[in-house]
Amino acid sequence: MNKLRIGIAGCGAIGSSLAKKILRDFSKEARLTGLYDTDTNKSKQLAGSIFKNRLVASSLAQLVARSQLVIEATSAASSWGIARYTLAKKRDIMIMSIGGVAGHFRRLMQLAKKNNTKVYLPSGAISGIDALKALNLSKIKQVTLTTRKNPASFKGVRYIEEKGIKLDKIKKDTLLFSGSAEKAVHFFPQNINVAGLLSIAGVGAKNTLVKIIASPGLRKNIHEIQVQSEAANVFTRSENIAHPQNPKTSYLAFLSAAATLKQILGPVKIGT
Repeated sequence: MNKLRIGIAGCGAIGSSLAKKILRDFSKEARLTGLYDTDTNKSKQLAGSIFKNRLVASSLAQLVARSQLVIEATSAASSWGIARYTLAKKRDIMIMSIGGVAGHFRRLMQLAKKNNTKVYLPSGAISGIDALKALNLSKIKQVTLTTRKNPASFKGVRYIEEKGIKLDKIKKDTLLFSGSAEKAVHFFPQNINVAGLLSIAGVGAKNTLVKIIASPGLRKNIHEIQVQSEAANVFTRSENIAHPQNPKTSYLAFLSAAATLKQILGPVKIGT
C-alpha cells in the first residue's frame, strides 16, 4: 500500500503535535515527508526531536513538492497564501488557520475544483459543525457564536488597543465585541478562527453573529453556539483546555486535526 506523503507548514504547538502523532499512530498509512517554518530554528528543532533532520524543508515550494497532503498550521496572516500555492501545485491541503481563508472561500473552492484537489477544514475548538452543515440544507434563521476568554488572551490585539480597553482593569465579564463574523475575523485574527469555520459551514460571515467576552478568572476558552432553523434548534458549549505547549491554542484544535487526518486515512467516514 502506498503511504500518503504529508508535509507540515508551521512547527508550533499544533504542527509539532501532528508531526509526532503521524509518526506514532499513523505510520502504517502515512509518511511524514517535510517540515517547514519561516523560523527555521523551529523546523530544525522539531526535526531533531524526532531524529529525522532530513525532514526540514528550506522553502514552502520544497515542502509542497515532497507532499501529497500539506497541513497548514501557521497563522491567519499566512494561511491563504499557503493554501493558494498548494492547490495551484495540485496538492491537497488541511487548513488550521481558517480565519485567514474565510474571506476567500469562494476562490478556495474554485482553485480546488480547477486543480482536482481536496481542502480539509477541521472543526477545531468548537462542536456542532456536523449539525450546522446538515441544517444548512434547510432554512437557518440565525447563527450566534459567543466566545469567552481570559482578558490576557487578547493582549496585543490591535482592536483592543485602538479602543483603549485596559485588559488588566477588567474585573467582571466585559463585552469586547458584538458584530458579524466577518468583522470578528478581521479584528481578532488570532483569537477567533472558530468564527471563520462557523461562517463557512453555515450562513456566511456577514450573517453570523459573534460576541466576544473577556472573563477574568477564566482558565478555559469557552465557545457557545446557537443555531435556530426550521428543522431544529441547536445549542453547543465547548470548554477548552489549553494545549500543553501553547496556552493560546486549544488542545481540542489539535485533536480535531488528528481526527480529520484519521478519517482521510481510514476507509470509514464518521459524522456528517
